[in-house]
Amino acid sequence: MNITNNVNSAIVSGTIGIQRASNGITQNASNLAGLSAFSAPSRDPQEFLANATLNQLSAIKQTLPQASEGITSNLVGLSVNLTNAQASAKVVDTASGTVGTILDILA
Repeated sequence: MNITNNVNSAIVSGTIGIQRASNGITQNASNLAGLSAFSAPSRDPQEFLANATLNQLSAIKQTLPQASEGITSNLVGLSVNLTNAQASAKVVDTASGTVGTILDILA
């Protein structure tokens, strides 16, 4: 059995896990930021009424069942991705420690 390849695989797997978790965190944070974005009211009466109409339609849409992601799913996604990042970091840390132990034994 080749220990070097197994340790390298663990480090690569851990690193990929951290990258995927980071991408997920970025996506969930971006989704949350998009949900909370709003525009300042306009001084133009027609634009103000158009924005009010869009806001009312948006409020009505939120009362209907939706397949899109909301605040809850994005917060859960952040939590899951954080846990995945921590687990992947632990994999990299353990593999790194294993390399150190192997070097101590061989030295």
